[in-house]
Amino acid sequence: MNIYVGNLPYNVQDAELRAAFEPYGSVTAAEVIFDRRTQRSRGYGFVEMENESEANKAIEALNGSDFQGRELRVDESKPKDEKPSSRPRNPQNNRPNSRGNGDAVAATGTGGNGIVGFIKRIFS
Repeated sequence: MNIYVGNLPYNVQDAELRAAFEPYGSVTAAEVIFDRRTQRSRGYGFVEMENESEANKAIEALNGSDFQGRELRVDESKPKDEKPSSRPRNPQNNRPNSRGNGDAVAATGTGGNGIVGFIKRIFS
């Protein structure tokens, strides 16, 4: 079973994560996830355990427990397509641009906002 471990201290290494789960059963893999660009921990990792009942015991025992001053979030890891999305997806990708709503009006030349309105105010 693959287990998600969240809210890890940023200095935790793979071996420490493995050691936290080994009292509950056989651990086949333990990995803290690092940011590729900064090479710093992202504060979460994954543990893989062979036996499902041992994994469930580890989840039950470690979820909400204190680990080096942080309260762990431990849960069964699910593939991305099975997880509920935490934020709504917009298939049309109609996000407002970063310059604000006034720029869309200004680009058409009808309105007092944006660069067109600014130029009109300067030269009026």
